[in-house]
Amino acid sequence: MTSFTLPHELHGDGAHKVFAVHGWFADRSAYAGVLPDLDRTEFTYALVDLRGYGDAKGAVGAYTTTEAALDLVELADRLGWERFSVVGHSMGGAVGQRLLAVAPHRLRRLAGVSPVPASGLALPPEQWEMFADAAHTPANRRAIIDITTGGRRPAAWLDRVVARSLAVSDQKAFRAWLDSWAGEDFHTQVEGSLVPALAVTGALDPALSADLLRRTWMTWFPLAELHELPSAGHYAMDETPLELIRVVEDFLRTDGTDGMSGADGVDGMSGADGTDGSDRAAGGEPA
Repeated sequence: MTSFTLPHELHGDGAHKVFAVHGWFADRSAYAGVLPDLDRTEFTYALVDLRGYGDAKGAVGAYTTTEAALDLVELADRLGWERFSVVGHSMGGAVGQRLLAVAPHRLRRLAGVSPVPASGLALPPEQWEMFADAAHTPANRRAIIDITTGGRRPAAWLDRVVARSLAVSDQKAFRAWLDSWAGEDFHTQVEGSLVPALAVTGALDPALSADLLRRTWMTWFPLAELHELPSAGHYAMDETPLELIRVVEDFLRTDGTDGMSGADGVDGMSGADGTDGSDRAAGGEPA
């Protein structure tokens, strides 16, 4: 893997440094829906383009979560960020978990938005074919986006997300990324990590459901939290941006200024039904 500086844009001037990592279907513009309302006083956000996307569309590479995690460390060094948090959407959530393996001492907090678990995502043969062919078949991309948002989003929005995906991703890189985020199981390398880890899922997303994250994320990380957004699917940045910002930034703020947090530094967040919307791992077998 060759050294490479990820294209990025900085927002804010806060002391808490945060990388925002996009998923399979977008570049850093995935965060456009939340950008206007981020807390730029407490946080400094770096939105990045992974290899094969956006301003890194022509970048050569292995297109793996390991490579991406090392690219983030390189960028952190270049920015002078000794410690930082990561917000990662879907595939970007898997990249964040890779950081728990390659540079755990650098990571303050990890927030996954519909994050792919470190165990990968097992897909039946027909689904795998749909995902693999999505690299060169726009209709497949549209079907995947529609399914993972519960079939409830307007046709024009689906078309726009597909058009953005085609415009900002390299076709060969897009296909190669699938083998890494869906096909690689590295959960034994990160299991037991004491980095506080929040998973945010959308109730309308059947692929990265709260149940799946309870069986994976919540059983692996002792300081894990899970929050389900009742009105979101897989793309909470577009679907419920204000709710997502509140949940994620409340979680990031729980960290002290020294970046160290123990079990008593993890707080719950209220769910839409008035109950505690944050599940916590207690060890043992998944429910």
